[in-house]
Amino acid sequence: MSEVISASALRELMRDWLRQGKQVFGPRQVKPGLVLYTRLTDPEQLLVSGFIHPSNSPKEFVFPRHEVIYSYRFEGKDLQLLDAPDSFPEQIVLAVRPCDAAALPILDKLFNWDFQDEFYNRRRQATTVVTLACLSHDDSCFCTSVGLGPADPRGSDAMLLPAQDDEFEVRPFTEKGEASFSGVTRTSSKQAGTPSGPAKKFDAGQVRTYLSENFEGPIWHDETLHCLGCGACAYTCPTCHCFDIVDEGNAAGGIRAKNWDSCQFPIFSLHASGHNPRSTQPQRQRQRLTHKFQIYPEKFGDILCTGCGNCTRNCPVNLGVLNVLEAMKNGQPL
Repeated sequence: MSEVISASALRELMRDWLRQGKQVFGPRQVKPGLVLYTRLTDPEQLLVSGFIHPSNSPKEFVFPRHEVIYSYRFEGKDLQLLDAPDSFPEQIVLAVRPCDAAALPILDKLFNWDFQDEFYNRRRQATTVVTLACLSHDDSCFCTSVGLGPADPRGSDAMLLPAQDDEFEVRPFTEKGEASFSGVTRTSSKQAGTPSGPAKKFDAGQVRTYLSENFEGPIWHDETLHCLGCGACAYTCPTCHCFDIVDEGNAAGGIRAKNWDSCQFPIFSLHASGHNPRSTQPQRQRQRLTHKFQIYPEKFGDILCTGCGNCTRNCPVNLGVLNVLEAMKNGQPL
């Protein structure tokens, strides 16, 4: 037996969440050919089929692109500091791809490592994640190669699995998930099948070994020299988390803010002396891959990648994690 909800009942449930003042985010077609995770104000905006993956990631709902830490203003010779809001509205991220939800437990470790980021933690506490299992994939998907799958529960509060007759099987995993669907599902003998994912394309352990042995290998120049350094891979990746802290304002006052950054930008590692230890795009691509498959796993025990494929889909020169790892096969089977 299972608990199911119809597609129409799901949209009515979303309507109830909106009436309660909750913020709802999910996939939406913002223009022809472009699907994004974005804020939804009407249940009919929610898109649950007809696409592989949104062109962005839901990390921005817990780790915004621009976030004010505090503001300040000058009053004569005095400086007044004003705290940023310390509470956030309840939000539900609906129809999230499992590979995107799996990124959140990975980010949890980073933002609670040597310093607890209360901005991140409060947003996480206010967020309920409802995933939608993947029934299809494209050549850029590789979740199974990093230990995940199209119905993996990691990071989900509840999961929707497409079933027959325009219904979804509902599988709650946390108290948040149970509360979100309490009283709106019905018991059924129907059970959704477990969807199959993409074939495994490499061995992550062998990738880690390859990276440790080929720091100066020719692959970086040969395969990544054409990187433009635009940062599209990092900005649409669910696990990339680089940020900068800057002051923005004028003589009257301003703000101190946290802004997204990327290790693919030329000035990311530029020293005040003018020296740049990663002065070329191949060096910066090496850093990105090494961080994801060697440095982060050694420190936190997780691969800093969930196989979503956004880095390739959004790259203007067809680079991405998977393409580089597949190129490594020329030197060593992975």
